[in-house]
Amino acid sequence: MAKLLELKNISKTFPGVKALQNVDLDLEAGEVLGLCGENGAGKSTLMKILTGIYTADPGGEIWLEGKRVEVSGVNHARDLGLSIIHQELNMVPDLTVAQNLFLGRPGSHSSGWVNDRKLNKDASELFERLGMNVDPKALISTLSVARQQMVEIARALSYNSRILVMDEPTAALTIAETEALYTMIRDFVKPETGLIYISHRMPEIEEITDRVSVLRDGQFIGTVVTKDVAMREIISMMVGREVSAEARPRTKPLSDEVVLRVSNLSTKKLLRNINFELRRGEILGFAGLMGAGRTEVARCIFGADPRVTGDIEMHGKKVSNKTAADAVRNGMGYLSEDRKQFGLLLEQDVKANCVMAAMKDFNIGGFILDGKIRTVGQEYSDKLRVKTPSVNQLLGKLSGGNQQKVVIAKWLVRNCDILIFDEPTRGIDVGAKEEIYGLLEQLCGQGKGIIMISSELPEVLRMSNRIAVMAHGHITGVLENEDANQEKIMELATVGKAQLSGDAA
Repeated sequence: MAKLLELKNISKTFPGVKALQNVDLDLEAGEVLGLCGENGAGKSTLMKILTGIYTADPGGEIWLEGKRVEVSGVNHARDLGLSIIHQELNMVPDLTVAQNLFLGRPGSHSSGWVNDRKLNKDASELFERLGMNVDPKALISTLSVARQQMVEIARALSYNSRILVMDEPTAALTIAETEALYTMIRDFVKPETGLIYISHRMPEIEEITDRVSVLRDGQFIGTVVTKDVAMREIISMMVGREVSAEARPRTKPLSDEVVLRVSNLSTKKLLRNINFELRRGEILGFAGLMGAGRTEVARCIFGADPRVTGDIEMHGKKVSNKTAADAVRNGMGYLSEDRKQFGLLLEQDVKANCVMAAMKDFNIGGFILDGKIRTVGQEYSDKLRVKTPSVNQLLGKLSGGNQQKVVIAKWLVRNCDILIFDEPTRGIDVGAKEEIYGLLEQLCGQGKGIIMISSELPEVLRMSNRIAVMAHGHITGVLENEDANQEKIMELATVGKAQLSGDAA
């Protein structure tokens, strides 16, 4: 086959980060090329360079059908026949489906007014051609995430592109919708076109691709012919070496006492029959790809999101946890993955943040006990080695690692014995990570039960006594740490929807 696209020596540097380093990639005419790699491998960055969103570092080259091109922006990329469907939806919720499809294009306006009649007609013809049943007049905000994703796909296909990039296109789609997408892909790929398909899901890669290229840590690892390799080999290319034996938990559960039991937990949109137990002094890790349902489990058992079915027991006693306040009263603390939005008051000082989950203990007859707040804030800042000139320092002035320590202090002051850490080391440096790991180990030694959600597989293996792996709202397996490795976790995390029978995990 002829080379439809060649990327040569592509590098991309962001402040302090080398996202891509001398990456080569080629797409043959008439093929679907899978692009695989773990989170942060550089897949999306590479495709954003191809489609004009980012500019590559000097020295990189893009060749289309044997001719070198300089992609100067998104519109220029589209003129060259390059389109991308992003993982994140990019729709205007208060506009209709048709208006979103043709937003900003010539012919969408007439004498300064939106020509809705023409937009609706063109959208209907496009949906009919693609075999989609979508109302062009419906507001985007009234559509499910999956339907919005299908509209996003239709918009990209409407540009009559020669090369189409799909970045995790099935993340919100049902099995039937995914099959419909495969049909669209097969209809799109002709002798003069090609498609790059980014996905973590191995069954999809096996089903739809002709070849697979793998990136790891911003570098090109290799390209293989899909039908000639087992998916396990591609996973090995993605994760690289095994984590060393030393990078495993230094703690063990203090006993077999179950401090938290979750049974048959389901939600309206995603979670299906979630079952697990947490023991005293244990770290139970939750692993899985983006959208698998890990954070949704945490929010549901903490009372932040409603559940449709399921029971929660803490220390052998059934609890409701209908609200976050219920969960806190029952002795559960939740450290959100977005600590700045949900976990801290950055405009308040350190001591105020340390005590905010237990303010009733610092309030008598409507009077705030400032002296007690200062004493407790200082005590926990010292215990957790928070680097701050004073407990009166505004929290927003502290580093990310020290802010994370203050979130932990908040729940220790509250004396919670079950703690949920969602991405506990996201956005903090290596030194601060080790300090957080040490804190979690200390908490286990005190008998706390900890659920730790992390997208970093080395971190999951480093800290977790057991690992619950999720895919598509199900727990697909629970691994004892000594039996776990990155490949086994990825195999469970990339299970296809069709492999999950009914609602059973």
